[in-house]
Amino acid sequence: MSSSEHHPADTRVLPERGLLPVPDTPDPSHLLDSRILRDLFSSEAMRAVFTDRAMVQSWLDAEAALAGAQSDLGIIPAHAAAQIAARADADLFDLDLIGAQIKETAHPLVPLLRALAAQAGPKAGAYVHYGATTQDITDTGLVLQVRDALKLVRSRLYGLMGVLASLAERHRDVPMVGRTHAQHALPITLGFKFAVLLAECERHAARLDDVTPRVLVGELGGAVGSMAAFGDHGPELQDRMMGRLGLGSAVVPWHTARDGLVEVVSVIAMIGATCGKIANEVRVLQRTEVAELEEPFIPGKVGSSTMPHKRNPMFCEYVISSALLCRQAPANMLAAMHQEHERDMSLWGVEWAVVPETFCLVGGVLERTVWILEGLVVNPDALRRNLHQLGDLMLSEPAMMHIAAAIGKTQAHDVVYRAAMSAWESQRPLRDVLIESTEVVESGVDRGRLVELLVPEAYLGSCGVLVDRALSSARSLMERSRRAAVDGSAA
Repeated sequence: MSSSEHHPADTRVLPERGLLPVPDTPDPSHLLDSRILRDLFSSEAMRAVFTDRAMVQSWLDAEAALAGAQSDLGIIPAHAAAQIAARADADLFDLDLIGAQIKETAHPLVPLLRALAAQAGPKAGAYVHYGATTQDITDTGLVLQVRDALKLVRSRLYGLMGVLASLAERHRDVPMVGRTHAQHALPITLGFKFAVLLAECERHAARLDDVTPRVLVGELGGAVGSMAAFGDHGPELQDRMMGRLGLGSAVVPWHTARDGLVEVVSVIAMIGATCGKIANEVRVLQRTEVAELEEPFIPGKVGSSTMPHKRNPMFCEYVISSALLCRQAPANMLAAMHQEHERDMSLWGVEWAVVPETFCLVGGVLERTVWILEGLVVNPDALRRNLHQLGDLMLSEPAMMHIAAAIGKTQAHDVVYRAAMSAWESQRPLRDVLIESTEVVESGVDRGRLVELLVPEAYLGSCGVLVDRALSSARSLMERSRRAAVDGSAA
């Protein structure tokens, strides 16, 4: 996502192609920014949060807030703060030139500070970055970007919850096969499957609410965090600076304490993992021999370059790929917590790479997962067909529990196990094998009731009630969030 310097006269060597001129504006070389592939993996809105221009603007916003707070406390002249704020606009700066100067100086911020001082003029420019250190600005800037990114994630997560709630309600009482270990297990409802995912997303929403105040905290500590350059004004200056930015003010500078960023990336990666799980569930239930669900099909969508008949779940597969790419994000961020002494630059680059990439990937998977679920195709015939594929063998549990009332659970399990294996091998109904069983006959159980129990549609447990509970909880949270957003807008 960063810019780099190229000159028209530069050349490079590619195998078997000779010398090629390097373009003035290089093509993106990362999947997230690829003009060809980016819209399959990332989010345009989220990419905008983490562009070079947005990053530089966040640094300039931090510098303007610092100058304004210093002016409030009489540390720098008011005219200087006003001029610095007036020139703290990324559009005023040549980012390619800044990038070239960063390459020369090996410093990520000093070239921008020099350019801002020049823009502000000699009198005001003398007070740019007055007493601060680079990490104060870059950390605070990153937190500002994270704030914008969290707004997008929260909005899209609630959108996902909304479509999951609709699906859970619509299919509340639609029976289907419940599977464990990739095998038919017991009947559930399709609405129950969506309700489980809805409750998981609700917990993610709670995690976002929990982490937000811990991560949206700015940074101002000076060279080693002691605030010595600010005299007696250090803590108050930090409070005023962060107040201007709408950020929390740290109890103590966090130059080497990266837990807030680690936590938020972990939460975001978890959201991505949930989306990946949803997409994979659709993918496996779209298998030809299962065919219960299908991702949206758009005329013109191509499943294969050589097999024209294919309707591959490719949108789901892109979501799964993106979610997999997020797996290492928490591990990399945990590694970046190993800061030495009062700070150094060794691990900043890890965060600068991982934070934007994770947010961009998850922003993309949220958008695409919502799109997939909004257009999801449900095949009722396949649901019914698969529900009865094993006949009444899938009802071994209710048979066992009914018999257990007479002979105990352990013995009932053995009886039903032998009957089920016999039914499996002989292709006979389980009910026939059981009612002929000597143990069942001698137990005195109601064999008529036993036969009644061996119907998949009649053994759905509390699926409907559990769907209702999940819907009530999630919709209550979404309504509270909606009201809070309205109240915040009014304020």
